[in-house]
Amino acid sequence: MRTDLRFPTLTRRRAALGAGAALAAPGIAAWPLPAARAQQPAAQGGGAAGAVINIETARTNPIPIAIPDMAGATPDAQRIGRDIARVIQNNLRNSGLFRPIEREAFIQTPEAAAATPRFQDWRVIGAQALTTGRVEAAGERLRVEFRLWDVLPEQQLQGTAFTAPLQNWRRIAHLISDVIYERLLGEKGYFDTRVVYVSETGPRDRRTRRLAIMDQDGENHRFLTDGAFAALTPRFHPNSDRVAFMAYQARGEPRVVLLDLGTGRTEVLGSFPGMTLSPRFSPDGRSVVLSAARGGVANIYVVDLASRRERQLTSGGALDVSPCYSPDGTQIVFNSDRGGDQQLYVMDADGGNVRRISFGRGRYATPVWSPRGDLIAFTRFGTGSFAIGVMRPDGSGERILSEGWAMEGPTFAPNGRVLMFYRETPARDARGTGYSARLASIDIAGFNERQIMTPTDATDPAWSPLLS
Repeated sequence: MRTDLRFPTLTRRRAALGAGAALAAPGIAAWPLPAARAQQPAAQGGGAAGAVINIETARTNPIPIAIPDMAGATPDAQRIGRDIARVIQNNLRNSGLFRPIEREAFIQTPEAAAATPRFQDWRVIGAQALTTGRVEAAGERLRVEFRLWDVLPEQQLQGTAFTAPLQNWRRIAHLISDVIYERLLGEKGYFDTRVVYVSETGPRDRRTRRLAIMDQDGENHRFLTDGAFAALTPRFHPNSDRVAFMAYQARGEPRVVLLDLGTGRTEVLGSFPGMTLSPRFSPDGRSVVLSAARGGVANIYVVDLASRRERQLTSGGALDVSPCYSPDGTQIVFNSDRGGDQQLYVMDADGGNVRRISFGRGRYATPVWSPRGDLIAFTRFGTGSFAIGVMRPDGSGERILSEGWAMEGPTFAPNGRVLMFYRETPARDARGTGYSARLASIDIAGFNERQIMTPTDATDPAWSPLLS
């Protein structure tokens, strides 16, 4: 099986930006700006120590931030500057941790603010933080200067310049959003990322399932497969350049397939007799862990990508499925009915030291380890409803974040602060009772649940690592 559906290759190149920030993107160069005139002497350089606000505080009191359009000397530059500011505003607002101030309240113009911020004009409208910037567009090249200000002490927190191909303006907006998130909250952002998911169309009993990919905000949407076969459970490689997924042909056994996002080419990982489920890459990207059903039982295997040799990790008469590595690669969480009911278990990466961690009411499935290592997300179902929740790796501190008619498949943002999953809802259609499946995201504290817009029904999301 082979496809030629292409997606731009994302290479990794880092550039120090001051204050510990680093950015990388294909064709995008970034470097720190010198201090602006309005900046205090203590803040010389690309960035400065400044306002870091506790995320718990920002959840209850979102940070008021002013994001005026970026200035530009030409109509094209002004349009791009306006578009970049809108993407930044939407990213920060959608996080639930920022409150962008409405533009109608602005007193100083974007052009004047980009030259020298008049901080009293921003204080009077309640802004705690301010962004300013300038765009230069020449042919197919783009230069963007961006500064982040702490309004009360009139201090520059970050200053960065970007050059990039014109078509990468949206990536620049996501990179700037991540810088703002990190400088004000003290943790990595998650805006410069992508989400791969299963696009579903057609009647429920004859669904067409294609792989699709998009930016985390739903833009730059593309289909990766054409629907000639059913695609399920896509998962990103740690380098974000490949996806592993299950392919189900009309005839023949299901296959674990690796898709190169740069070339659009696919290759079959191996031939596994019987049903094969839920492939995931190891944290180092050198192997894939999966579940394979043989002889009426399902066990967990790890397959080395270089040699294609497989090693069995579990055994017995149970159904052991949905394995996921811990971020350091030393442990694996999975769900199993070995105790008589479907529950979550953690074992060492070599298959030893298996222990049960879920003990709540209901059955547990689709576990996924947070990139931070502090939580495991899961689906819980029973008593007529589904729920998405989190618990610590030892099973303590279980919290339900969202409940509903049907929901499943949590995936973490790379900073471990947000979950995405899919939710099904009953819907009336011309044929009678149907249903709709949509992606949703929610903060790990259980607030700011919001729907992610997709052109079709959507299931099985997987969040990429940061692209930078």
